Amino acid sequence: MQSVTEIEQRIVSARRTFDELRAEMARVIVGHEELIEHVFIALVCGGHCLLEGVPGLGKTLMVRSLGECLSLSFSRIQFTPDLMPADITGTNMLTDDPSGRKIFEFQSGPVFAHIVLADEINRATPKTQSALLEAMQEQSVTVGGKVHRLDNPLMVLATQNPIEMEGTYPLPEAQVDRFFFKLLLQFPSRAELGRIADLTTAAPQSALREVLDDTGILQMRQWVREVPLAEVVKDYAVRLIMSTHPQQKQGNGSGGLAQRFVLYGSSPRGLQSLILAAKARALLAGRPNVSFEDIRSLLLPSLRHRLILNLEADAEGITAEKILTEVAGQVAEVE
Repeated sequence: MQSVTEIEQRIVSARRTFDELRAEMARVIVGHEELIEHVFIALVCGGHCLLEGVPGLGKTLMVRSLGECLSLSFSRIQFTPDLMPADITGTNMLTDDPSGRKIFEFQSGPVFAHIVLADEINRATPKTQSALLEAMQEQSVTVGGKVHRLDNPLMVLATQNPIEMEGTYPLPEAQVDRFFFKLLLQFPSRAELGRIADLTTAAPQSALREVLDDTGILQMRQWVREVPLAEVVKDYAVRLIMSTHPQQKQGNGSGGLAQRFVLYGSSPRGLQSLILAAKARALLAGRPNVSFEDIRSLLLPSLRHRLILNLEADAEGITAEKILTEVAGQVAEVE
């Protein structure tokens, strides 16, 4: 059992590391403070993120900068309709060994990195999408009957463009459910646009300082899972998940919008993501246990991609965010 001093040192270390990371990222990224926090939470929870936003909002810069601050390798895959699974995972190439004989040697693909940016994942065919999603889930790829382990930690940040849907292949619900968070990139404000202009049109800044390495991230993953969760807070999270299902009664906290517009509510994987993320948020904030506010604040990124809405919701412009906001307002902290 851990002593109080060890727990306090762990909390202080996690809080200091995250503060240093935010300070370094702020040198090159304008705004997006909450987005950076959520991406880091997903990383220390061992999850992957689905990013949605129009082009030019700094997704690539943010992911590359995160890799620099964390001393992690970074790769980018531009998804196109002609992209093949081998272009992601790698393939066996015919080469010569020192004796001159022909042998097959595995040439690793771009998925062999700590942080992988999958740009516009919905533009590739389902076969190629599934190759990446298999690597995300199993953290390995199989080529020519041989299993190749991927780097650890591994985090995939897949982007989708919400504007152009023509000629795309939307991810199936079961595959979307495997993403830890779905995060939305907002357009910058007037002040932020001015700051972006200053940063991008002036002399280049010095390189970002490394704040954390892969060993430190794996250590923080262990710390996250050891953050205490009170039974009453866990029950609150469970009731939030149940309230996204249309068959739940009003007395159990189900919102009217969920009953009317949801076909299928969140899966148990949504509860796992919500609780793990809340533990990480508490740790990074320097608190020893999970609060109700931690659960509420992470409800949208954890569940917005896990609700399957009906056609009536689409016709009336009802979004998952609106349903989850109502659910959060109706479910009491203590029943």
